[in-house]
Amino acid sequence: MNIQRLYSRLGLRFRARRMRRFAEAFGIDSQTRILDVGGSHHIWTFLPVRPKVVLVNLMPYSGQRDGFTNVLGDARDLPFKDRSFDVVFSNSLIEHLHTFDQQHEFAAECRRVASRYYVQVPNQRFFLEPHLLTPFIHWLPKVARARLLRNFTIWGLATRPSQEDCQHFVDEVRLLSRRDFRRLFPDAEIWHERVLGMSKSLIAVKRTP
Repeated sequence: MNIQRLYSRLGLRFRARRMRRFAEAFGIDSQTRILDVGGSHHIWTFLPVRPKVVLVNLMPYSGQRDGFTNVLGDARDLPFKDRSFDVVFSNSLIEHLHTFDQQHEFAAECRRVASRYYVQVPNQRFFLEPHLLTPFIHWLPKVARARLLRNFTIWGLATRPSQEDCQHFVDEVRLLSRRDFRRLFPDAEIWHERVLGMSKSLIAVKRTP
């Protein structure tokens, strides 16, 4: 089983809807300067227009495409001057920053390099852990999660991670509740992306400078 292909198929409808709403809310056009932190070119194919997008990632991005600028950089210390962009965009990156303090550093960088931003995170209160494609496991203590990941999650059965990989995942991924997300982005609206009436994802949105 190709786990990345499975993620892509399951998330296709949500990404398309998310990007349409983003473009409408921010009035995105071909001249909008956007910093996509931790993203790829693919999500921008859902828009009818091509804004000026800079992709920043910790590792070299292999999916090179014309019309995109790729930069190596750390989300917690972005290599750009204040207000270098019209909008910062980030999709499912902040939960991979290990600790609340590091998530706070990233949130501050979003506000520094642009006056507007759009930051999405899976909701810690939603019953399904989206990386593992398994219900309820993210509510268990870290020790229990690390023991169960390999044999009791879709991710573990598909990828057969080592115990070291399991421990790394547990240490890295820190989902956020609405309360914590509000603490990180106090000047934002918090949108809810819902499934069957339940809040699947949270999105911090600041539309005005």
